[in-house]
Amino acid sequence: MSGDEKKHSAQSRLLIKGGRVVNDDLAFDADIYCEDGLIKQVGLNLVTPGGAKVIDAKGKLVIPGGIDTHTHMQLPFMGTFAVDDFYTGTKAALAGGTTMIIDFVLDEKNVPLLEAYEKWRGWADEKVCCDYALHVAVTWWSDKVAKDMEVLTKEKGINSFKMFMAYKDVFMLEDDQMYAAMKKCRELGALAQVHAENGHLIAEKSKELLAQGITGPEGHEMCRPEEVEAEATMRAVTIANQASVPLYVVHVMSKSAAKVVSKARRNGQIVFGEPIAASLGTDGTNYWNKCWRHAAGYVMSPALRPDPTTPGYLMDLLANNDLQVTGTDNCTFNANQKALGKDDFTKIPHGVNGVEDRMSVVWEKGVHSGKMDASRFVAVTSTNAAKIFNIYPQKGRIAQGSDADIVIWNPTATRVISSKTHHQAVDFNIFEGLECHGVPEVVISNGRVVLEDGHLQVTQGVGRFIPTPCNSQYVYGRVAQRELARKPEKVEREPYDGPVFDLGSVVQNEAEVFKTPDNPISPREKNSDRPATQSGSRNLQKSSFSFSGDQIDDNVPYRPQTRHKHPPGGSSQGIF
Repeated sequence: MSGDEKKHSAQSRLLIKGGRVVNDDLAFDADIYCEDGLIKQVGLNLVTPGGAKVIDAKGKLVIPGGIDTHTHMQLPFMGTFAVDDFYTGTKAALAGGTTMIIDFVLDEKNVPLLEAYEKWRGWADEKVCCDYALHVAVTWWSDKVAKDMEVLTKEKGINSFKMFMAYKDVFMLEDDQMYAAMKKCRELGALAQVHAENGHLIAEKSKELLAQGITGPEGHEMCRPEEVEAEATMRAVTIANQASVPLYVVHVMSKSAAKVVSKARRNGQIVFGEPIAASLGTDGTNYWNKCWRHAAGYVMSPALRPDPTTPGYLMDLLANNDLQVTGTDNCTFNANQKALGKDDFTKIPHGVNGVEDRMSVVWEKGVHSGKMDASRFVAVTSTNAAKIFNIYPQKGRIAQGSDADIVIWNPTATRVISSKTHHQAVDFNIFEGLECHGVPEVVISNGRVVLEDGHLQVTQGVGRFIPTPCNSQYVYGRVAQRELARKPEKVEREPYDGPVFDLGSVVQNEAEVFKTPDNPISPREKNSDRPATQSGSRNLQKSSFSFSGDQIDDNVPYRPQTRHKHPPGGSSQGIF
């Protein structure tokens, strides 16, 4: 080994001593030895090579690095670009204890999926400070899209595709297109994802509100209330079930939508729900703030809900596995960009921050509040994501052979979130002023210490693209046997050999077919100089009086001896 190689090897050796290791399924006291970006040993009284950097974790938790399942770095959207690119976005992620992001390839409709994928790889590879993976959005449908999906899954490391039920005429798929895309996901062993909102209703409600003079950020929530999210979620669950494909509902924002996900899971359907830092840490009352900039800063889709009990409710479901993972939908725009919609809420760019603050917000609202324990925190911020996207145990676990993506977490330390101190490029923070218990004191990414003693030191472009293979056992483990058990079967029966109605015998003259028959109770020629109504009944606006004294039912035989023992309403007996 050369001198340079020895120096590099020594610098890549880390020994974390005295901490309490927390995985999703257990917690235990252990030391951790890392070398060349991997965890080599976990246990007590380890025998390790000399020259390793020793990090004291006594009294701290040692947890897997966070995985943010939902980001949009430098996204071109609504005429502008998100200000956090793959450098500032991943730098901020590391500052908050997230060591991997999964971003979305989301290009304009009709752009080939492979072309869009290569564009995102080109943007990300030269900038990312931490590891990343990609989802791909399907915003149009054709045979070409289906073929691109095959290439992406088999050659490009993609195992998830997102369909939009919102953004009419921009990204939205109709139900039949979504069904076709989901069927393709099933064929490939990929995970179908949905942005669940009723795009048609949103478009119509937006027009109505603008016509009524409601142009501010409050109109954003009014045009897409939670029932619009819940309806689309239920429709997505139904379509996915018919396509026999596991479903992942991104950014669950409301109680109603969360209930749909929870009920579907309890009914045995394979559905995963992703609340985000925003829906867990704040609410939609901010849309009614008197400061336009403040209100616009919270505009995202689906909208935050004005019911202030929503974050606590979503956290309860997350703690009890009705919801499974946490992302951020990090897509940030500065004040001057949000101001594109100063006179029309439909033109305010959608998106909020969260990639830096997600871990602390979930700890504060989940663990510090007593709703979940530390192992569940690890599950919803890291491990479940790694399992769903088929990169476990490479990611999401402290174990021998796993990537050395590690966070030394101080559960008692506090920090106050502010746009003045965060590392993101955006000039606003939706969690402004929130004091959080739970702080990452040391962050290790691929064996490199990137945060220590409050000092953040990252390297642009050092992050890796992590392929996500299809057919995750965690997602698809039940599907094949379920399809076999539920396979439709033909009923074997004797062929029908009876008479068959002859359609040729039907009168072909349209006038004859639709001619209104005479009403036997009030024939047209009797006692009226006006025709019957369209339905054939007697015209009650005309009198049936006749000087001759004739009655309509004169031709009906008179039956004077008819007795009704049990007339309608019951018989009468006894004294009145």
